[in-house]
Amino acid sequence: MAAMVTVVLGMAGLTVATPPADAAVPDLGPDFQFGVAQSGFQSEGYNRDSNWLRYSNQGKVPQRVGRAVDFFHQYAGDIARAKSLGVGIYRTSVEWSRVEPAPGHDDPAGWAFYDRVIRAVVDAGMRPMITLNHWVHPGWEVDRGGWNRPGMAADYVAFAKRVVNRYAWAKPTWITFNEPTEYVRREVQYGGVRPENLGRMVDGIIAAHRATYRYIHAVQPGAQVSSNMAFFPVPGVQAWLESLFPQRMLDSLDFIGVDHYYSFSVTDASVANAATGQMWKASQAPESMYYLLRHLAQRFPGKQIRVIENGLATDPHGRRPDGYRRGDHLRDTIYWVQRARQDGVPIVSYNYWSLTDNYEWGDFDARFGLYTVDAQGDPTLTRHATDGAAALRAITKAHGVPRGYRPTRMPVPCSLVTVPDSCTHPAVVR
Repeated sequence: MAAMVTVVLGMAGLTVATPPADAAVPDLGPDFQFGVAQSGFQSEGYNRDSNWLRYSNQGKVPQRVGRAVDFFHQYAGDIARAKSLGVGIYRTSVEWSRVEPAPGHDDPAGWAFYDRVIRAVVDAGMRPMITLNHWVHPGWEVDRGGWNRPGMAADYVAFAKRVVNRYAWAKPTWITFNEPTEYVRREVQYGGVRPENLGRMVDGIIAAHRATYRYIHAVQPGAQVSSNMAFFPVPGVQAWLESLFPQRMLDSLDFIGVDHYYSFSVTDASVANAATGQMWKASQAPESMYYLLRHLAQRFPGKQIRVIENGLATDPHGRRPDGYRRGDHLRDTIYWVQRARQDGVPIVSYNYWSLTDNYEWGDFDARFGLYTVDAQGDPTLTRHATDGAAALRAITKAHGVPRGYRPTRMPVPCSLVTVPDSCTHPAVVR
């Protein structure tokens, strides 16, 4: 075995074993889990009254969600597609408004739909990853005041308990709240929460998460429960966001879940395009995944890490100005996941966002799917495989990219993803 050297990652003093620069990058091994991800509201269509259905229908966003990509009727085919990719995790959400369209009134048909979905996922040999809140809550909660009202947290917990009671048999991994910082930001942006009540929503989410965490562990011993954070590669922003949720939730997070899409460097600030909705114009530096994982390992020592969402946006025609293709981006990203694991980062799973194109919170323009769907122009909503589907299938079969793989894009100079670490200790291709 080659001699090992030791480096210290950042101010937290996390020590990891780092192979010499000429060491081949090993695969991720058979225990590493790959998955695909989606959300109910963005994929199902035929949604029940909710905060986001109202934003869609009231013109607060450019386009209505409508039937989305009709996962509601086409779920069986999509789950079969996920199985064909060789993934072991299928992430989706249970829409509160579909199963409880009026306060205290459970809809048997809504529950029956999710019964079929979870059963199909398990029968396909995958583990469900169930998100309990993906930024959506029922319209009747909006009418009650939403997160402006202290009682919202208790209502969420009551809903979450019913979901847990119904699906604990499937031994899911649980996400209590998807990207809570973004949930808060968008509720303030679209008027769901008054600015003076921002702190009330933050505190309510944390209280609801903690109560749900305790309940899941009582019903499903050994469960893995977390709330995934959105990672923003802007200096100074991420530390503040982490202080809002994950740092305060840390004793009730069984793993660190993270969503990551964009990079930022001294020579490239095109990440700003993501804020305009033209996400495909935000250029990519896939080594940002390595910096992110290294950062999380030092910030949250002792916690396993799961990538809950990662992917590449294209325009409605499947193109990008920089010519980056989904398959190349996926292989390059997994290379950096392997590099992080090689350097001792405890990452245990990776989900691709998303299985199919979907409604990207306001329109159908940005395409993230391994399978593309023309939601506005194709009445049949036929799924068409992109080159990313074949890439992921090969990756899951080989437990990663092969030894000797070289990323199609080399690391950018002085990345600002996790300053100062990403600039002073640049990523190295081996």
